[in-house]
Amino acid sequence: MANPIDFYFDFSSPYGYLMSEKIDPLAAAHGRSVNWRPILLGVVYKTTGAVAMPLVPLKRPYALRDFERSARFLDVPLHIPEAFPIPTQHAARAFYWLEGQDPGRARAFAHAAYRGLFVDGKDISQLEVVLDIGAGLGLAREQFAAALGSDAVKERLKAACSAAIDAQVFGSPFVIIDGEPFWGVDRLAQIERWLKEGGF
Repeated sequence: MANPIDFYFDFSSPYGYLMSEKIDPLAAAHGRSVNWRPILLGVVYKTTGAVAMPLVPLKRPYALRDFERSARFLDVPLHIPEAFPIPTQHAARAFYWLEGQDPGRARAFAHAAYRGLFVDGKDISQLEVVLDIGAGLGLAREQFAAALGSDAVKERLKAACSAAIDAQVFGSPFVIIDGEPFWGVDRLAQIERWLKEGGF
């Protein structure tokens, strides 16, 4: 099988959410698997000096309009919650802990967390909300809570953010295919052609 695709994203990224709904079936259609890699854009931005687009007053109206237009274009349900953007360390830690136990459940959690935020308006910046999502997947709440507070899982997320920066990831979503980087869900058509033709 060809090399896996690396998919970097922040759970607070609407474009990352849109990509999360498309990347797996697209990859599978071309005989690829996908490594899902949640990161914290706040950590990345400390390196790049960037600011999230919705936090820039001049850019926020456009960003909100484009999120919704992009969702309609891709036929993916989307609702931007009032509290946005939000910190997402609990969700990212949950993913990495679950990945160490059961990668399939980690992927299911990622979808549930993303849809919880951008479809149902759940505030996944809150630990209790993340624990609720885990409980919905059959996780023992106390064990899950203890895991997310552990030094090991905190270090795992830090290492993931550092690895992303080393890979020159600077935004969400960020997809790397055999060393070729693609930034943004608007690169889906290019990604599809790259997978089909092996480059262009």
